[in-house]
Amino acid sequence: MSSSIRRAAVAGAFYPAMPGALRGAMTDWLSSTPAAADAARGPAPKLLVVPHAGYVYSGPIAAQAYALLAPWRGRIERVVLLGPAHRVAVRGLAVPTTCAFETPLGAVAVDRASIDALAALPQVVSSDVAHAHEHSLEVQLPFLQAVLGSFSIVPFVVGRAAAGEVAEVLERTWGGDETLVVVSTDLSHYLPYAHARAADAATVEQILALDASIDHDQACGATPLNGALRVARARGLAPRLLELRNSGDTAGDRSRVVGYGAIGFWPDATGVAPAEAADAEARVAHDSAHDDALGAALLSRARNAIAAALGLPQVAEPSHPALAAPGATFVTLRRAGELRGCIGRLEAGEHSLDEDVRRNARRAAFEDPRFPSLGPDEWPGLAVEVSLLGALEPVAAATESDACRVLRPHEDGVVLDWRGRRATFLPQVWAQMADAREFLSALRRKAGLPTGFWHEELTLSRYRVLKYADGEVPA
Repeated sequence: MSSSIRRAAVAGAFYPAMPGALRGAMTDWLSSTPAAADAARGPAPKLLVVPHAGYVYSGPIAAQAYALLAPWRGRIERVVLLGPAHRVAVRGLAVPTTCAFETPLGAVAVDRASIDALAALPQVVSSDVAHAHEHSLEVQLPFLQAVLGSFSIVPFVVGRAAAGEVAEVLERTWGGDETLVVVSTDLSHYLPYAHARAADAATVEQILALDASIDHDQACGATPLNGALRVARARGLAPRLLELRNSGDTAGDRSRVVGYGAIGFWPDATGVAPAEAADAEARVAHDSAHDDALGAALLSRARNAIAAALGLPQVAEPSHPALAAPGATFVTLRRAGELRGCIGRLEAGEHSLDEDVRRNARRAAFEDPRFPSLGPDEWPGLAVEVSLLGALEPVAAATESDACRVLRPHEDGVVLDWRGRRATFLPQVWAQMADAREFLSALRRKAGLPTGFWHEELTLSRYRVLKYADGEVPA
């Protein structure tokens, strides 16, 4: 058995290298979280999903999860820790041969017995190289030391592996109340602020639904996360969103942000303390209010762009920080429930979100080739809807049947491309279709292709939207 210690690799870069400064930062974050006061009222979480960026970016978000553990200091004795490989290619789940991991707060023992018990699993490999510079696990240790004191770890750097392989390892190491599972992952990477909010909100919806089909564009730790979600579903765990933010909310600019979520999973749906659940619901309500504020800002600008062109009075335009970042929108107009115009763009360009929504509102009103230009007499009774698009992701589908299986009705907007012919339907269009096959037939027709057409060069992409709609202008 090795007696070596894995030395801290990112102290001084991802988090303070001096023990006093490190303790001070974590104390501030942990003591100020709403969860800290009420954590003792319910059972300990069994599984946490936490981010792994530099503390200045994701520390406050991670603290929302770790604050829940303070009442179980001395009772949680082992942490099964999984994070994605960032620096070394790994096939399977890599464990170290070392006996401890060092941080500025001291050494954390590696549970060698638990690792040795996994020796028969082919997906578990030994690699100190994979662990040497990996930050996704290291940044979790000071938080765990602060709230748990003495404990051991079973650390896995997860590379190319199936979710089932991860789930098998977790089942072997699950343990009882003395064991906590921590999955380290960030969410979306380098999207504009508003797009990231939409993308991360959709990802969190999947996680809360225990949907183990997260991809790596949604979360860099998708592989360990999907494995954990499989086990959480099988064991009946109940998830709760604790915090959802991004680097644009903490310390970064908003043109290219990284998403961070903190999510806890409890043994059953009744296991969360009422006050804690209320805190989580309050944070969700805060996020919803934030989205409502963005919706009001977008809708007022869309209306004013049309009103100004018609020479009509305009409304007040509330400000919102996301408006300055690049963004992609569709603006849909209706009168008496019937479509009156719909134009937008699929991907953010050089224009700000503010400019994009105004431009698309004018084009939907006056340039949609399917309709005559909107007149002042049509302003009363005009309903406006703005869809803020998330990032495009490719759909892996070799056949139409494949596409029908993987598309998510009422959630996915879909883009079809074939040799320069391109068309899209927003998620709202699903309401008009009986099933995915009818949806795809109509999309092909919109692209000018036969309804039954399929070709190996045909590609599909999907996206999600945040939809904001206002009422009609009174007549």
